[in-house]
Amino acid sequence: MTALSALTRSLSRGLVALVLLCNLTFTVQAAEIQVGFSPEGSAEQLVLNVIQRARQQIRLMAYSFTSPSVVKALVQAKRRGVDVQVVVDAHGNDNRASRAAMNLLANAQIPVRTNGAYKIQHDKVIITDGQNVETGSFNYSASAAKANSENAVVMWDVPAVASVYLEHWQSRWVQGQPYQPTY
Repeated sequence: MTALSALTRSLSRGLVALVLLCNLTFTVQAAEIQVGFSPEGSAEQLVLNVIQRARQQIRLMAYSFTSPSVVKALVQAKRRGVDVQVVVDAHGNDNRASRAAMNLLANAQIPVRTNGAYKIQHDKVIITDGQNVETGSFNYSASAAKANSENAVVMWDVPAVASVYLEHWQSRWVQGQPYQPTY
């Protein structure tokens, strides 16, 4: 087993200290932390796994949102009864591919909002079931999966961290405007 695959499987079982950009420090009991990279493929797989494992709720924030596989996974989650809501950057998603992705979500009765309150809303985060957080540089786009050098980190069973991310997500959701599908 390579060091990378061992790291990808699980970084720790025990105490993990996390320092967030908002200068909050947490010490949490983490069941598992996973990392993945692109274009090698493991970042996208982690993102899809987070969505597929959600049972009650998915809250997603995105800068670039064009990924057919992420859209498909979110629609499947909605069909299995998961409460899904998405907020994306208004400026970075004013293009045909992004509108197609957002149309698919909106037409599947998934609420989508666009946030234009900032020069860019550069967050790339998924919070599931009030417990789990996926974040990193990975945009939810085909380019992030296949062409760019990107990373994704998933923290499982970290309700204290998830709570802070949910608060941040909610603040961006409130600032956003409901997306109206174009077809």
